[in-house]
Amino acid sequence: MSKRAETSVSGPLAWVPFVEAIVPDVDMSKKEMRITPPKGLLELNLRSDERSKKERRQLEWKERKRLQRRLIAAKKKLCEMDQKHIFHGLRYGDKSQRSLLADQIVGVNFKLLQLAMQNFQTTLNRWSLSELINAKRNKVVKNSWKISKEHLSPCPTNGDLGINVNFLNKGLHLLSKGKVAIILVINQTVKWRKEDGSDLINSESNKNSLFPFLQNSLFTGEMFVKIEERASVPLVLVCPEQEIQSLKRLFLNNDHFEFDSNKVWFWEQDRLPIVSSSSEEQQRYKILMKSPWEILQSPVGSGGAISLLASHNILENLIEMGVEYIEVLSASQNNIDWSPLLLGYVDSCQTKMGVQVVREDMKGSEENFDIVFSINFMKSLTKHMDKLHFDATLKPNSHVELVDKEWIEVVPSSSNSYELSCSIYSALNACSPDKICVMEIA
Repeated sequence: MSKRAETSVSGPLAWVPFVEAIVPDVDMSKKEMRITPPKGLLELNLRSDERSKKERRQLEWKERKRLQRRLIAAKKKLCEMDQKHIFHGLRYGDKSQRSLLADQIVGVNFKLLQLAMQNFQTTLNRWSLSELINAKRNKVVKNSWKISKEHLSPCPTNGDLGINVNFLNKGLHLLSKGKVAIILVINQTVKWRKEDGSDLINSESNKNSLFPFLQNSLFTGEMFVKIEERASVPLVLVCPEQEIQSLKRLFLNNDHFEFDSNKVWFWEQDRLPIVSSSSEEQQRYKILMKSPWEILQSPVGSGGAISLLASHNILENLIEMGVEYIEVLSASQNNIDWSPLLLGYVDSCQTKMGVQVVREDMKGSEENFDIVFSINFMKSLTKHMDKLHFDATLKPNSHVELVDKEWIEVVPSSSNSYELSCSIYSALNACSPDKICVMEIA
């Protein structure tokens, strides 16, 4: 697990009130005073780390050395990419500010950044969602199935015409046997935060918050994964860094919505530095700084779910659990109810990928997605990330620069930078059309 994903936001001190008064027992003849603390107070003050002071110092030293080695390696990478200006902040500010920059430098996914920088400069023909539909119409994608939205209930009645009970049963069977892992991607921070920036995830009272959306649309009743099957299903939640602790509290307060807590993981979505779009060769693709100690970054996008699996041991853990399929879907307020039909359809067709598309939401479907990958195809994809396509979106971004030993703020009047992103649909480029199946919601 990443350090950022696991570190608690709680402060080092906690105020714990006790109902019982602490009354000393004074023996005047012996000149002694006895104090009996309330139950639990002594336990509260016991050291949780039973290692000696020497052992703790040794571990701290090893951790510092490990971070130093990572920082040296990261600096070397930045020098190779001609991005030495990022080091300027290490000569300014106090210790905490310099440490912040060091953490930012170490946290950059250089492999993904280099891939994105090389990729977006090359003209590639990639499959978009609309092109996938056209390919289906032209019979290039042979495995396609159209179904009415009304037939998506996980527990349809016999009166539901057009439903393929075989696909449904296969999907439910795979889930109950722990053969499917769910990756739930919470895309945009702005969707789940108030205008003043305050947290909406844990706000049960706000109808626009993520709490009722997750509770009512995904994790209650017979939607998403049925309650009796949830303990078998590995669940990975991907969200912005600032939402992780709130999301953890949400699950903790709701008994993990009946999922096995040992099979639920919370991960920060990948981000990439924003680079300049200057026509000057020396300024071209220069990583921009939000402050002298902060790198200006933007989310990778839905394709970041694939890079996440490639960067950590998540995929290896899922393979050890016996997982055969990975379903990646977006947590969006306008997303439709989830159904195991797509899983069953992919398994029946024995394809590498299964894509659900919604006819009425074609314009927004690039970020409202539900895609099933076979575990073997995902394993191959994480080893060949160069097959993914990155887009570079021109946008105006304010930043700081060091000019004549003085930091100045640059406020552009027009687009001055590229935000690098990757759509999960770019995985279609790595898959033969005859190994893709499409379930279209009409």
